[in-house]
Amino acid sequence: MRRRFFVDEVRNGKAQITGEEARHLSRVLRVEAGQRFEISDNRNVYLAEIESARKESVIFRTLEKLPAAAPSARFELYAALIKFDRFEWIVEKATELGVTEIVPIEATRSERGLEKAAAKRLERWRRIALEASQQSRRAHLPAIEEPISLADAMARPATYRYVLDENLGAVPLFHALPAVRTDQDTVAILTGPEGGWTEDEHGCFGAAGWTPVSMGPLILRAETAVIAALGVITQAWLVSPAGKIER
Repeated sequence: MRRRFFVDEVRNGKAQITGEEARHLSRVLRVEAGQRFEISDNRNVYLAEIESARKESVIFRTLEKLPAAAPSARFELYAALIKFDRFEWIVEKATELGVTEIVPIEATRSERGLEKAAAKRLERWRRIALEASQQSRRAHLPAIEEPISLADAMARPATYRYVLDENLGAVPLFHALPAVRTDQDTVAILTGPEGGWTEDEHGCFGAAGWTPVSMGPLILRAETAVIAALGVITQAWLVSPAGKIER
């Protein structure tokens, strides 16, 4: 299976990768002229051949546009800010699982100062998402947005909106999923900080139209709960209720 790389644009049948990514291609992967790979400009995917490979610039020549990926539901992750090494893990794994958009959230129990520091981390998170997208052969990069408040996150529209709730009595996530799912759906997932939601935050979810859901009786780390929930949700929209893969 050919490796896939993202490029800024395809113009007149040519595309270029420069800077650190070009150095990685030429020095680490040792790509050479004539080798074929897949490239995406975040709109279309092409079969392309390397025309030239230098330390600071790798130029591709497109050979053909590849068939578009099957339509997919939109998955939006609203994740409360946690320690950055763990948040980076969320970004990487959520990207691999096919999330469309990742929005950091400032919750009451998020550590102080994380929101301001997060603005300086956006480019690093986007770089992590780029590398994860290439590794998982995505056709499109996920959007990594600037942090917003919990209130703003809860006001965002979606076909289905789920909030992970550690309290006993929340509906198990799998049982909360709709019986009929389509590729036109937008599914939003809201996840809490390391200290969990406050009572005031708990009281807002239902009124704002979010369904509290549980990942089971065990207390999971914030980042573990995120990935477990995304695994359930993204797979549910790939597989019909009858268990038949939708192409």
